[in-house]
Amino acid sequence: MTENATAAAWVPLTPRERRVVGVLAEKAKTTPEYYPLTVAATVTGCNQKSNRDPVVDYDADDVEDTLHSLRKKGAAVLVEGGGRVARWKHTLYEWLKVSKVELAVVTELLLRGPQTEGDLRARASRMEPLADLAALQVQLEALADRNLVVYLSPRGQKRGVVVTHNLYPPDELEKVRQAFANAAPLDDEPAPRAVAHRAESAAASAPAWREEVAALRAEVQGLRGQVETLAEQLRELRNDLGA
Repeated sequence: MTENATAAAWVPLTPRERRVVGVLAEKAKTTPEYYPLTVAATVTGCNQKSNRDPVVDYDADDVEDTLHSLRKKGAAVLVEGGGRVARWKHTLYEWLKVSKVELAVVTELLLRGPQTEGDLRARASRMEPLADLAALQVQLEALADRNLVVYLSPRGQKRGVVVTHNLYPPDELEKVRQAFANAAPLDDEPAPRAVAHRAESAAASAPAWREEVAALRAEVQGLRGQVETLAEQLRELRNDLGA
């Protein structure tokens, strides 16, 4: 473990804690006008079907208990809102000692778990700019140096590299490692001999459009999540007004 990792304030988080604090971090970036979040808005963010893996079904008690657990660990704080409802903020910048772009990367990993570098770049770009795969890789190396990111693909693999965060409890991280150690590398299937030359030709232009499609999908998923959050905020406003 590096000196920075040894001095870090963070500790492992449970699956529910990771989802809840990931939602706080995501919404702070994507819908800042509604941040800090109420418990109800946090529930909606946790349970939304877009940009989440796995999809969950938490209730208000689940989320409120988890928020208090995160507060004890130093990853979230309760703040006074402008209305009658208490609101919550994450403290991940201080807790993890990360930059804005680094937090976007970690947040996506908290919300979706292990994923390829290409998918991660497209998804994290909805929160902070990541021009290309090389830009993401710079962030990942910096996070890995501080023990916040783990590479699940063998060193030296060039395509389909899978990464995840390092906020798992040790036994859970070992299960994740084993799952990917036993899986076949992505994009590693040999093409049939008769079409190999055509595949090689197509491969040269494939990365650009694949990355663009992944970015568009991530943008659509992000917009869906924002719509769900806005709908929940509208319901809360109606309740406050007695409508």
